[in-house]
Amino acid sequence: MSLEHDTVDVDLSAIEASLDDLLTRDPAYWRRSQKKEALARLEKIQAKQAAVKLRLLAASGDIAEETGAKDVSGWMRTELLVDKGVARSQVNLAASLAKYELVAAGLADGVLSQDKARVITKALDQIETDPAASTEDLLLAEKLLVEHATWWTANELKVAGKRILLMVDPDRFEEAEAKALQREEEHAQRRTFFQSRDNGDGTIDIHARVSRAVGLRLRTMLDSLAQPRKWSAEEKGRKAPYDRLLGQAFARVIETYDVENLPRHGGHATTMFVTMSLDELRKDLATASLGFDGEKITAAEARRMACNADLVPVVLGTDSEILDLGRTARLAHPIQHRALRLRDKCCQAEDCDAPAAWTEAHHLKPWGEGGKTDLANMVLLCPSDHRRIHDPNCTYDRLPDGRIRFSRRTSTL
Repeated sequence: MSLEHDTVDVDLSAIEASLDDLLTRDPAYWRRSQKKEALARLEKIQAKQAAVKLRLLAASGDIAEETGAKDVSGWMRTELLVDKGVARSQVNLAASLAKYELVAAGLADGVLSQDKARVITKALDQIETDPAASTEDLLLAEKLLVEHATWWTANELKVAGKRILLMVDPDRFEEAEAKALQREEEHAQRRTFFQSRDNGDGTIDIHARVSRAVGLRLRTMLDSLAQPRKWSAEEKGRKAPYDRLLGQAFARVIETYDVENLPRHGGHATTMFVTMSLDELRKDLATASLGFDGEKITAAEARRMACNADLVPVVLGTDSEILDLGRTARLAHPIQHRALRLRDKCCQAEDCDAPAAWTEAHHLKPWGEGGKTDLANMVLLCPSDHRRIHDPNCTYDRLPDGRIRFSRRTSTL
């Protein structure tokens, strides 16, 4: 056994012994100043530990040769049980650090975290592929990013990395940045997709990829709808998973979208057809066919949709002949909705105070029974209570002040 091996073993044993010692101490009894200092020092120690490991990985080609693997990541997967993707990412970072001395030095000094080192090397690799950037440009970009790493987070560095050439030479690289952004946007358009899968339990899973600009815009819209509901629920001592609130917000965006903005097909705006008998429409428990493909929904859902979407009711007789191809039932006109907001002020459910801005117009006399879209026949309900009023398991009473009191329908069995 060589002296070098003995020294490495002693150093690693010392690190392990120190960590074991620290793990016996309960931080709950440490002073606040001790906690702050320990966290700061451990951050630096973690960066230095990463520097040692990455240097080791860069020199571990002989391990790969021994196993016949492409690189040492294969051995890490089989022997250390490190996921292949994670191991390959570490090996790639180790190779990049061999090219960028300032980044490697920052990591070894504890100035850069491993995450920051990875962000910087990726940005520099991208610059290296740009024919407009020289070796001097690359070196200056590396210097600037390492300096900025002392006061920026990894995400902030990632943003800066995309514009680092502008910091190097604004006049020369403004056009290069514009072209890079154009390439990024074109790439986003090519990778955009939408997929849906019917789960067979009344739900559909949606998987989509859109450009970052579209994604951020959608998230902002959903947050603006979900956050007030979250605050309102918390004020009443209730909690709801935020992802559920976002999903409900997404559903509201779809349900209240103005179909007048949709493209026309064969001269007619896109319209939803609900086919069922008149008797079924008035039942609490019945089904309707949605569209021409026969997809089933409940009568209650059909009635709720009649309040909020453009649809044509196809009312059938006993022999399934079309008795009436009804007129399109629309949302309350914007002027009517403003008047309802002035009148009702908030959701009209007795136990809800959701502001009028979050509500939908509901027909007290159902559309299927000839109810009209006028102020006398409408009240404002938040989406949750609007769904509740159409629930066949619920009933309600209209109180003298106009509010609605819900109760569970009692079984007649």
